Amino acid sequence: MKGHLFVMSAPSGAGKTTLCTSILKLMPDLEYSVSCTTRSPRQGEQDGVHYHFISREVFYDRMEQNDWVEWAEVYGNLYGTSAVFLKNALDAGKDVLLDIDVQGAKRIRARYPDATLIFIMPPSLEILRKRLVQRGCDSADSMANRLEAAQREMNKAVSYDVVIVNRDLNVAISGLNNTIKEIRNKSPEKSAGSAL
Repeated sequence: MKGHLFVMSAPSGAGKTTLCTSILKLMPDLEYSVSCTTRSPRQGEQDGVHYHFISREVFYDRMEQNDWVEWAEVYGNLYGTSAVFLKNALDAGKDVLLDIDVQGAKRIRARYPDATLIFIMPPSLEILRKRLVQRGCDSADSMANRLEAAQREMNKAVSYDVVIVNRDLNVAISGLNNTIKEIRNKSPEKSAGSAL
């Protein structure tokens, strides 16, 4: 039996990384798809854990080899998901968690129509702005771009199977945990869609 693919998206600063880390601790048998990126590591990020950090040249070489099931350029950096990794993990019966943006999620849906798409929604743009300020990683221009992109991404949430509003981290973790458990416990014949 093939594994199930869970795709999680969120605007920058909505808490997606924290939720991913938390859910992987609660479900150690869930395989995490580590994306590749050409951007530089942020403080505390480890190669092979948070991302595979590669050069643009390597990224383009792998593109020519059709190694990306999806890829996108975001804020000037390239991000990609390995087609080989996904196929091997799912064929081996492993459930996979994939953390990508809305562009990538749309491409994944086309390739894997049974995948469950989960959108992490911030309570409001103002709260999202405060979180980005606290993070301290962005210039004023970069923050304006991220907030503009966040609004566009939040408008796409209606195309996702599940939307979790991250007002309170513990509540959001519990909601995500329950959603994934429910879908994993369903028989293959049943629909993968769910709603919160």
